[in-house]
This record gives sequence, C-alpha cells and structure tokens, in this order.
Amino acid sequence: MPDLPPMSAPVKRSVTIGGHRTSVSLEDAFWRELREIAKSRDVAAAALIAAIDAARPPEVGLATALRLFVLAEVLKRQG
Repeated sequence: MPDLPPMSAPVKRSVTIGGHRTSVSLEDAFWRELREIAKSRDVAAAALIAAIDAARPPEVGLATALRLFVLAEVLKRQG
C-alpha cells in the first residue's frame, strides 16, 4: 500500500497575469511550494506565476504548468 502524503482538495485562487485576473485551482501543497520557490528567488508569487504562464505552451493549462514547474524544482533540489 502506498504511503500517501496529507491531501487537500484543490483551492481556487485569483491571480493577476499581464494586467488581467484569472483563477487557478491547485492543491494546498502546490500553493505552499510555489510561494517558497518565489521567496527563494526573491520574487513575488504573482510574478513567478506570470513568468510560468508566459513560458508554457498554449495547449498546456496554467494549473498543469504550475504543478509541473513545482515538481521539477523539487526534483532539482533532491538530486
């Protein structure tokens, strides 16, 4: 049986990207880690989200791009 981490339902938050507001739904663990990554880079979380949004391919949703970014950053730290 897998050892599961604490889980939460996705939480919808509003963010401003390029002057327009949008909503993104992410699990709490991803929101926390995204804020930590932004803090470690000395940027606002909104600025980091905007940069990820600008870099993602159009066929990939913002929430997916954010989750994959967080995963990549966590894996970089581990290895």
